[in-house]
Amino acid sequence: MNITALARLIPLFALIPSLAVAAVGKTTNFTTEQKTQIEEIVHQYLLAKPEVIVEAMQKMQQQQMQQTQKTIQQTQETAPKFANALFLNANDPIAGDPNGNVTVAEFFDYQCGHCVHMASVLENVSKANPHLKIVFKEFPIRGPMSEMAAKAALAANKQGKYLAMHHALMGANQPLTAELIFQLAQTAGVDVEKMKKDMDDPAISKTLKDTYQLGQDLKLFATPAFFIGKTQAPKTIKYLLGAMEQKQMQDIVDEQGKA
Repeated sequence: MNITALARLIPLFALIPSLAVAAVGKTTNFTTEQKTQIEEIVHQYLLAKPEVIVEAMQKMQQQQMQQTQKTIQQTQETAPKFANALFLNANDPIAGDPNGNVTVAEFFDYQCGHCVHMASVLENVSKANPHLKIVFKEFPIRGPMSEMAAKAALAANKQGKYLAMHHALMGANQPLTAELIFQLAQTAGVDVEKMKKDMDDPAISKTLKDTYQLGQDLKLFATPAFFIGKTQAPKTIKYLLGAMEQKQMQDIVDEQGKA
């Protein structure tokens, strides 16, 4: 466990004696004096053996990592069942070759640092593979501004300006605000007033709702999340989570193209 992680957990350590009493107290009634004595005993024990705390936290981290790996494996196994929703949803913005035999679908959030990094990687992969289809899954999970940005991008798509708006938002290099989103739209050549009206279109809300549901079905818990496979009836779909280098993604594209 690194120092930063340990520092974040220090405030919790002070609660351990009280938590110990509470746990035992579920089945036993203690007087106030007895509870105080138990808390003091636990407190002194932890002072004498602080390594117990580290061991407990390491065990917790290990269990969390195992659960994460289990979830990733489940997503990998179930992804082909959702191939049509991932690769062929007509409401999703796309780039590259609409009829490409291999598709990369990305779930992302405009306020996600790794998503911002991957925007250029995905663009380069697209340029290097003219027959690759890219599907953009707006997945705003980082608060109201993320959702507003996603709605703005989908509204810009109605004007044929999705990619321009998408790249503008990804390249903002500062926290998003309503004012900034509208400024970026104007810079991207979007009719801002029309965009504002279209952002309230129920169809856009439904697109986001459908993507949220798909994310839940796939047990997604972070962004960016990539799904790569044959566009039509894929036997396998590769699931990748987080940032990566262009070569890593290219290797998966090549691999899935041969599947």
